[in-house]
Amino acid sequence: MSLKPSFRLARYLLLACAFSVLPLHAIEQSGEKTPAPLDDGPYIFNNQDRLEAAWLCKGELTRESVARQASLAPRCGYPYPLLIPAAPTSDAMPYDGQRIIAVSDIHGQFGLLVRLLQANGVIDAQGRWTAGDARLVVTGDVFDRGPQVTEALWLLLQLQAQARQAGGVVHYLLGNHETMALGGDLRYVNPKYVEVAKRLRRSVGGLYGRDTVIGEWLYQRPVLLKLGDTVFLHGGIAPENLALALDIDGTNVAYRDSLGKTRDEVRADPLTAPLYDGKRSPIWYRGYLDGQLPTQEVRDLTDKLGVARIVVGHTTQKEIGSFHGGRVIAIDGDIMDGESGELLFIENGQLSRGLLDGRRVPLQQHAGAPTPE
Repeated sequence: MSLKPSFRLARYLLLACAFSVLPLHAIEQSGEKTPAPLDDGPYIFNNQDRLEAAWLCKGELTRESVARQASLAPRCGYPYPLLIPAAPTSDAMPYDGQRIIAVSDIHGQFGLLVRLLQANGVIDAQGRWTAGDARLVVTGDVFDRGPQVTEALWLLLQLQAQARQAGGVVHYLLGNHETMALGGDLRYVNPKYVEVAKRLRRSVGGLYGRDTVIGEWLYQRPVLLKLGDTVFLHGGIAPENLALALDIDGTNVAYRDSLGKTRDEVRADPLTAPLYDGKRSPIWYRGYLDGQLPTQEVRDLTDKLGVARIVVGHTTQKEIGSFHGGRVIAIDGDIMDGESGELLFIENGQLSRGLLDGRRVPLQQHAGAPTPE
């Protein structure tokens, strides 16, 4: 979520008003600007233990009964073969120093995400996991703004199962936009999904409800993750919320139990209000990067957590950067604009950036927080 959303929001609404998007290769090769007819899916719903898949192909709705562990060939929407899981794959696996790759704030830019992962050897040309026993961490905000949210969700779900078979793990952490969309807050939802939901006779959040294959996985995702000496989350831990980060398991359970509730519901409940505070909660806090928290207090916070660094998204940077003497790494590299993006690599204690052309370069170093705009 950008510090200056008004211009970008207007831009996205203008580009998305036709409720669709051309495939990335078509845009690159032809320069065509006219949107194609509405293509999306699959959405797989569980109706009394019977799975039904739905696609919108050139605006036409088709439905088909499918089975667990069946493979679906690409039809429209998600462009790769898709294996329907028997059950959500767990991301719980002991960490023993494996390579970490992190990315944040994808915001429906599936095509750009694929390019970035392919260029850096995380997936192959068919969208399959190729990173071995690495850990891929997504620190939230796959949802909203862009026009290919569902494709990005399917990719991460598929990669999680594929990575597990190779000894790796995909960790998808929830951000503020996941909780907003699931709770019915449509301020930043791409208009495409309003139209899709209308045609499928669902709410936008219901496209990913607990009765869907994506939803049964999505509703189990955590918000906080600790791997070795690094904590990952979307926004950040405010000093008064230190206890939330000291009890990662309890905080994740609290978020999972509250997913799907409206903003008014969670803020009215004293137990969940601290989780959703729009300025101070773990999915919203910007204090490391907007000048609120001086470097010494950041150091005190990481020392109390017993970690070397906190990796966050949420606050857009032109490039992945290191702040407060390396105690905070900001990885929202402006993917949401659909034009650029970067990955963070942590390998043998060394940090670097993976670029769209596959090059690996050092992190941008900043003494403290950037000057607020």
